[in-house]
Amino acid sequence: MVWKPHVSVAAIAERDGRFLMVKERAEGGVVFNQPAGHLEEGETLLDAIVREVAEETAWHYRPEAVIGVYRLQIEDAGLTYLRICFSGCCLAHDRAKGLDPDIISTHWMTRDELQRDTVALRSALVMQCIDDYLAGYRYPLELLRDSQ
Repeated sequence: MVWKPHVSVAAIAERDGRFLMVKERAEGGVVFNQPAGHLEEGETLLDAIVREVAEETAWHYRPEAVIGVYRLQIEDAGLTYLRICFSGCCLAHDRAKGLDPDIISTHWMTRDELQRDTVALRSALVMQCIDDYLAGYRYPLELLRDSQ
């Protein structure tokens, strides 16, 4: 068997000090996460993040920068995730659009609200991405290259 990491994308969308988050079912529990998901075959990273935000939140998202590339290793499960986190803006909300089945609801939350003991986060990457965004990390989208 050949080892490969799971490639995922995540979106930071901030408005008035609040971040777009999804409340979702994952690994038998309910957690908060950025709109995020896996890269699908044949998809560019930019296409993936636009699709994932639309599927999970019904927002039309425009990526503007790369916040970072993160590696998360889950030793117990023998899994490695490679997450590319984007910052961008939400352009329009399609209230009639349904959300992915695992998504319970969407919320605009402050960093402090996400730090509360009563809030379960999908992984440590949730806060790391927000903190990197707040620290001003921004890399141009031109960093991403697709070759045919």
